[in-house]
Amino acid sequence: MFTEARSEERNEMNRIMSHLYWLSIYGVFLGHTTMFMWPLGDRELFIDLAERLTGARITYSYLVPGGVRRDLPAGFAEEAVKRTEYFEKRLDEYENIFFKNPLFTSRAKGVGILSSERAIALGSTGPTLRGSGVDRDLRKDEPYAAYGELDFKVRTRPDGDSYSRAMVHMDEMRESSQLIRQILEKLPTGPVRRKAPIVVPRGEAYGRVESARGECSFYMIGEGGDKPYRARFITGSYRNMAAISEVLKGVRLADMPTSWWSIDYWPVEADR
Repeated sequence: MFTEARSEERNEMNRIMSHLYWLSIYGVFLGHTTMFMWPLGDRELFIDLAERLTGARITYSYLVPGGVRRDLPAGFAEEAVKRTEYFEKRLDEYENIFFKNPLFTSRAKGVGILSSERAIALGSTGPTLRGSGVDRDLRKDEPYAAYGELDFKVRTRPDGDSYSRAMVHMDEMRESSQLIRQILEKLPTGPVRRKAPIVVPRGEAYGRVESARGECSFYMIGEGGDKPYRARFITGSYRNMAAISEVLKGVRLADMPTSWWSIDYWPVEADR
């Protein structure tokens, strides 16, 4: 583990922040004001950590060619452990007030079905795919950075309904919390960045990672200059767009927010 663990710690914080933002808007869509305010408030726990680490709250450029921009600041690891342990207790409260609430379960269980066969056929990814019971996660299947040296579970739910997709988000936030602590425990000393080339080599390259909303892939063509000749990346939202019409089939108008937002589709992320 070289610079990789430093990047993955930030990635898992991002996963939690993304899922909390999704959950807060889910609360708005379903008329649950508390479930709007709590996730947005707890999201600040990790936004504050990101600011300490990178100097910016959200739009930061921490991952750079060759590694990361800077090492962890003093006291960061201890504070991150404290906050993730607190956050896991908050997730228990989320379950009690919202996910076990009969008003939510009656609107989400059995609603917006996406079978595993259809999820695969439509190219779904991330929590949407895993909410249909498909055990697929690039962090496990094609380990990159430090993930091959970390112990974690791929969280799936079998029913393929809005409730399963929602609970995968919850499960993943728990998993990310323990991953952050595991990474910090294993973090080595030493350089945080390799010397990176100043030109993009000739040729083509393709890579992919497991972002908060699913597979995010990158394709690049280089011609030996200081900029790529062509670059293209496809996000989880773009891949999950096809599942929206599937989960809306046969649902009542009142169930559209429950079904649609369980996909966690962001138009601004899809349009790349």
